[in-house]
Amino acid sequence: MAAMHTHTDSPDLRHHGDVEVRDEKLTDLAVNVRANTPPAWLRERIADSLTGLAAYPDGRAARAAVAERHGLPAERVLLTAGAAEAFVLLARALPVRRPVVVHPQFTEPEAALRDAGHEVRRVLLREEDGFRLDPAAVPEDADLVVVGNPTNPTSVLHPAAVLTRLARPGRTLVVDEAFIDAVPGEREALAGRTDVPGLVVLRSLTKTWGLAGLRIGYVLGEPGTVTALERAQPLWPVSSPALAAAEACMSRAALAEAEHAAHRTAVERAHLLAGLAEFDEVRAVTAAEGPFVLVRIEGADVVRERLRSLGFAARRGDTFPGLGPQWLRLAVRDRVTTNRFLQALDQALVMAGCAEGR
Repeated sequence: MAAMHTHTDSPDLRHHGDVEVRDEKLTDLAVNVRANTPPAWLRERIADSLTGLAAYPDGRAARAAVAERHGLPAERVLLTAGAAEAFVLLARALPVRRPVVVHPQFTEPEAALRDAGHEVRRVLLREEDGFRLDPAAVPEDADLVVVGNPTNPTSVLHPAAVLTRLARPGRTLVVDEAFIDAVPGEREALAGRTDVPGLVVLRSLTKTWGLAGLRIGYVLGEPGTVTALERAQPLWPVSSPALAAAEACMSRAALAEAEHAAHRTAVERAHLLAGLAEFDEVRAVTAAEGPFVLVRIEGADVVRERLRSLGFAARRGDTFPGLGPQWLRLAVRDRVTTNRFLQALDQALVMAGCAEGR
């Protein structure tokens, strides 16, 4: 069973993968943004928007495009400066009293809640359970529950039927689907559902389209919730280039390209997992469905430093509640890059003394 904790001490919730590669020329396995993005057609659409920078941003077209993509009315959509902004809005705008965050997962939801003065309870999923969610582990009195799907960093995809069991009258259920467009067919997605009470779904265009520097995402939820979040936003929170990107990424051609990329990621992830299985010292979460894999290596902190010396950046796991220094997260890359990484990992394990006789 998952464990429930209230924490005053905490790992560094503000540590993110970009720190691992900043100012150094390393092959990036620490950041989950798809490589070789944004594509040329998207860069052109963004560049075309620059001629209109003298005008204030007008998000109506982008909002309508997102609504149409999910089969929702526009009043159920809110555009945000990345999904991370949405966590801040939720923490500040909703009358939350008993928030619960399901960990290990992206740490910004808890950080935002804490910054807003909330006491956050954690439900910690366990390795021995495959980091899978048991809805019964979430306290019944929780009025806000946050869970990722697929979850960062475990890459576990929770069944939609399991997640909807968390819904209750008087509870806001926040499902972070930032990586679900990397899942073929977006299996288990809740975006577009209007039959789940209190459901809020967050989406990001950062990961698949390589727009981390542009900051664009969106919220899907009940109109009253969307209105409350919108009131907490500053004026013109999303820039014109970001709005242009959002509209472009909702097109049929873009969605087809994302689906193709998701299938390709699944193939490359299987190759990475097969390679990792060759190492007795490495245990991967094999149920991975996202564009990254979580691995356990005794002495992983030393291995990570050895990998850096060999030119590869991996995401440390000890800043995720529920994990520790023996965990690393690895982004899925193309086969050539993966093969180079596996060779480097072999060397790093030997250098770290984890693989005597290898």
